[in-house]
Amino acid sequence: MKALATLGRGVEQGAAWLLGLLWLLPLVFAVWTAFHSPAYMAHFSLTAPLTLENFKNAWQAAPFARYFLNTTLLVIGILIAQFTLCTLAAFAFARLPFIGSQVLFALVLMQLMVAPDILLLENYRAIKMLGLMDTLPGIALPYLASAFGIFLLRQTFLTIPKDLEEAARMEGCGPLGVLWRVYVPIARPVYVAYGLVSVSWHWNNFLWPLIITNSVETRPLTVGLAVFASSDQGIDWSVITAATLMTSAPLLIGFLLFQRQFVQSFVRAGIR
Repeated sequence: MKALATLGRGVEQGAAWLLGLLWLLPLVFAVWTAFHSPAYMAHFSLTAPLTLENFKNAWQAAPFARYFLNTTLLVIGILIAQFTLCTLAAFAFARLPFIGSQVLFALVLMQLMVAPDILLLENYRAIKMLGLMDTLPGIALPYLASAFGIFLLRQTFLTIPKDLEEAARMEGCGPLGVLWRVYVPIARPVYVAYGLVSVSWHWNNFLWPLIITNSVETRPLTVGLAVFASSDQGIDWSVITAATLMTSAPLLIGFLLFQRQFVQSFVRAGIR
């Protein structure tokens, strides 16, 4: 039995390593292609000369500086709005009971079962009616409130002892003071976890920005990269992979720098 258990663990570990290598292969190919000339794209040689020319050509061939600025402003704006709106809504649902709160919260939970792509047409009509076509606010507006964020923060706020709230009220804090001084600091791991997920999602979001934007001034990185890699630009995989690495580098670097906080945040937040 011991031998079978050891063999089973070995098989599991081998399968995990195999899946990890298969997942890593496209990234390895992209890195190799980006740092080598097209002549070595499919010719793996340890003596192949390295070059940064592909990154230079990609940066000059498309306005990636503008794409980075648009994406950064978009992601930060959405994150700030989500933190604000989700915090206030979650606190109201958790600690400020009112008539119909259960029904409203059930409606919020129902939004979790609706795929965002289903709402593309209605969102497009609403943005067009508001005159926000081809603008960063138009891209951000459908995502400013998050049902998942409200649910996650509400469940976290419910676990915070009411004694802390009562102590803060005895010190003269009002509802917003209690929220800011008690609930938000205790829920900081949840904010970190949710913030990382939100930034990653909206940094990589493609379909909605593709539909709503028409100009360079408002395109985020994902749409700009897709336009850059289209057939009318010519297919140069070395330059395309270099551009892809440039767009994904901030997320990769951020994850490598904050992976410990990322994992700990999810563990402490109790996300299952």
